[in-house]
Amino acid sequence: MAEDPLILDPNGGMPRLLEIMRRLRDPETGCPWDIEQDFGTIAPYTIEEAYEVADAIEREAWDELKGELGDLLFQSVFHAQMASERGLFTFDQVADTMSDKMVARHPHVFGEENREKSAEQQTRDWETVKAAERASKAQSGTLDGVALGLPALLRAVKLQKRAARVGFDWPDISQVVDKIVEEAGELAEAREKFTQTEIEEEFGDMLFVIANLARHLNIDPEAALRATNAKFTRRFEGVEAKLAERGKRPEDSDLAEMDALWDEVKAEEKS
Repeated sequence: MAEDPLILDPNGGMPRLLEIMRRLRDPETGCPWDIEQDFGTIAPYTIEEAYEVADAIEREAWDELKGELGDLLFQSVFHAQMASERGLFTFDQVADTMSDKMVARHPHVFGEENREKSAEQQTRDWETVKAAERASKAQSGTLDGVALGLPALLRAVKLQKRAARVGFDWPDISQVVDKIVEEAGELAEAREKFTQTEIEEEFGDMLFVIANLARHLNIDPEAALRATNAKFTRRFEGVEAKLAERGKRPEDSDLAEMDALWDEVKAEEKS
């Protein structure tokens, strides 16, 4: 490495990162772990890093965001290096593809179209361009192109949005709420009469309708659940702190005591 000034250059930018990745994957001198990876094994890390970026933003941890964005960028570099080794494409081609896409999707910025449009009109134009792109890929179905690898709640919302564009949607939010009540009843009935597989299916149906309610309320269900997870974590840590003041740990307590402490923590937060 001492013979390669680029590897040691603290201001080497993208060329440095790309060379580091190439060296890590070198079959003779690279890292055994990196060499063994493929697209499938790296994909979960890519998803995880994207969520860590979102987490840093949600916490407004701006000092951490640079590092998290770097981790996510490294995932793209890793995939591009593996693709380059197979002769599929290079990192530069990835960047060029994105640049071409952004230029094509923003004719009001890079073309002759009028920039004086509402955000709503720009969204409609964006969807028109994406529909044309799907058509060019022989994706003629309404739901074609909604990625299978998306988090389930996010994919549910995207599928529902696509269906809504062609009129397959409840016109009134009260109908969505009624459907949730119906699905909850079917889930309760399934617990008594059906197999575990059938219970799981009914539970999935209810989650799907809840995602639909989130869409009608203009709520991102993933973000809402992340916020609730954070709230639960914060409050349970408060319960643990109060137990510690009594010389206890959760396993030394019981539900009644912890529930009472939970109410205390909740009341303190609200006050």
